[in-house]
Amino acid sequence: MRTQVAIIGAGPAGLLLGQLLHKAGIDNIILERQSGDYVLGRIRAGVLEQISMDLLARAGVDTRAKAEGLPHEGIELLFKGARHRIDLHGLTDGKQVTVYGQTEVTRDLMEARAAAGLTTIYNAASVSLHDFDTARPRVRYQKDGATHEVECDFIAGCDGYHGVSRASVPADSLHTYEKIYPFGWLGVLADVPPVSHELIYANTARGFALCSMRSATRSRYYVQVPTEEKVENWSDEAFWNELRLRLDPEARDRLVTGPSLEKSIAPLRSFVAEPMRFGSLFLAGDAAHIVPPTGAKGLNLAASDVDYLSRALEIFYRDKTPSALDRYSDLCLRRVWKAERFSWWFTSLMHRFPDTGEFGQKIQEAELDYLVHSHAASTSLAENYVGLPMENF
Repeated sequence: MRTQVAIIGAGPAGLLLGQLLHKAGIDNIILERQSGDYVLGRIRAGVLEQISMDLLARAGVDTRAKAEGLPHEGIELLFKGARHRIDLHGLTDGKQVTVYGQTEVTRDLMEARAAAGLTTIYNAASVSLHDFDTARPRVRYQKDGATHEVECDFIAGCDGYHGVSRASVPADSLHTYEKIYPFGWLGVLADVPPVSHELIYANTARGFALCSMRSATRSRYYVQVPTEEKVENWSDEAFWNELRLRLDPEARDRLVTGPSLEKSIAPLRSFVAEPMRFGSLFLAGDAAHIVPPTGAKGLNLAASDVDYLSRALEIFYRDKTPSALDRYSDLCLRRVWKAERFSWWFTSLMHRFPDTGEFGQKIQEAELDYLVHSHAASTSLAENYVGLPMENF
């Protein structure tokens, strides 16, 4: 097979890139090692910045997100037993975020790709990348007992942290940075109404908690647990009881419980790989960077990578110049590191760290008190939460 761009990974980053390239008249093929059902079965967050919503509109797949997504103009910070609202909308000249599950974004993109008759190869085994340090890169894979090869101009590695794309880069060409946090998030998805119409981020002496939602009837809740904790140790009843202990009295009274649809523990880490381009290979999304979920930046960072890459490829094929592609890594990494900083700061502020004790808890509470009563500090939080503006090539 021959295509202009071979995309590795059919998650939201790869699918969004494929749709944007299709809209620009750039031929592409997506290779995914899992099945389509497996991809849709992944439970992920879904707080979308306006930039991400604008990208969905550009890709022509925003109809359901606009109809079913929940616009949020603020968030609440809970500490010392009381909640304080951060007015995202008022502090950022009218910006907001939209709660719309990543699974639904993936579904919308899958359906659009199928409707357009574009090629997605699921269950592609033993994917390998070749000659991406030349002008004639190739991708090989196995399917139905046969080996296949795709010739292309460029390869987009959108296959996540454990994917083959970053692993194919020579170790001496890659510089990685990583921070592992000493805790994880125990999350429960349940068909119960949210405890609040806006997200609640809780800092308590028992640890962090987050009250989120997927819709008006489906909620997603998290509590901080030690890294070594096992999900099988937590019954639904034990989870709900622990969550109650981390909420304020009003939220506790409003909490509706029910059987969990999904329950899992997500470890928290920060990770960045530099650079994000290697000849004809471009990394995007989790293949290049991971953020702790506290700042709701993972999917949005992937979307901004895809925005930069799709525009750079459009410029390349339209103007016959590689100038934008040459700036891809630098532009992405400037935004990535700002998001890493914000996610690290917000995680450090909201979680209980095992080595800081009561003094650390008091320092966090003092900083939170300053944050909610300082217009400048609240504005900084709001600007980062709704998403910093993209740069131009």
